[in-house]
Amino acid sequence: MLQFQNFKKLYGSYPALKIDSLKLESGIYWIKGVNGSGKSTFLKSIAGILAFDGDILLDENISIKKQPVAYRKLVNFAEAEPVFPDFLTGFEMIRLFADAKDAPARQEEGYIKSMGMQSFVDRPVGTYSSGMMKKLSLLLAFLGNPKLILLDEPLITIDTVSLAILNTWIRERQEQQGTSFLLSSHQILENGSLPVSGELLVEDQTLKVIS
Repeated sequence: MLQFQNFKKLYGSYPALKIDSLKLESGIYWIKGVNGSGKSTFLKSIAGILAFDGDILLDENISIKKQPVAYRKLVNFAEAEPVFPDFLTGFEMIRLFADAKDAPARQEEGYIKSMGMQSFVDRPVGTYSSGMMKKLSLLLAFLGNPKLILLDEPLITIDTVSLAILNTWIRERQEQQGTSFLLSSHQILENGSLPVSGELLVEDQTLKVIS
């Protein structure tokens, strides 16, 4: 599903993260690490937001460096603390992302309803609370038909009920469409909440497979 080749991310001369070689099969992966360990750097690099040395391949032949448009069409990302233009409404953000990701018509409707967003999705995002913003960001990450969805700190600024709904979204997409997930957190994943395929640890500027 995802393959890293001589991956290296530097901030100036500081080596933030290095992965010589790693291949992850399809599934749901939990990325652990303390704050500042490099989890967000890892996910933003995979999403194509941060430049890096080396390469990342999706499904063995789609390179983020050689086929960037095709690659980005298949990889969705939700930031830990999303920021969107204040003047756009939630619906307008959804339309922008749906067009960019070639999402099926009305795909967002079920997500809006299940996450209880009907009361605010037509308002400018500048009026949103952090919890509302988080819900919108998570919804956007599920638009289209991505092969891989990256969720950075999905446990923060979200209530218990909404987290259970998110877990249902993840399970359904993985089971029905074979979508893979990388989820990062410095918190502990509740046992049994998701069928996790493996756990990764970001520590000492490297990524380690721990299970």
